[in-house]
Amino acid sequence: MEPEDLKKLVTWKMPFGKYEGRLLADLPGPYLNWFAREGFPNGELGRLLALMQEIDHNGLSPLLEPLRGRRDGVKR
Repeated sequence: MEPEDLKKLVTWKMPFGKYEGRLLADLPGPYLNWFAREGFPNGELGRLLALMQEIDHNGLSPLLEPLRGRRDGVKR
């Protein structure tokens, strides 16, 4: 994992599927667990989804909150 990967989780949107357009950090746990069982996509998206699944599975999602920027550019 690279430090910038955490920022990508709160800025990248899911490009396909049921949750298309949703931030990777906002994907529901059961959806991430489905990928873990069935296989993550190839490439960077798959790597980020696997990271998010680990974060979610271990209850660490609140740690991403400081990385989320508000629409006006001010950090929460």
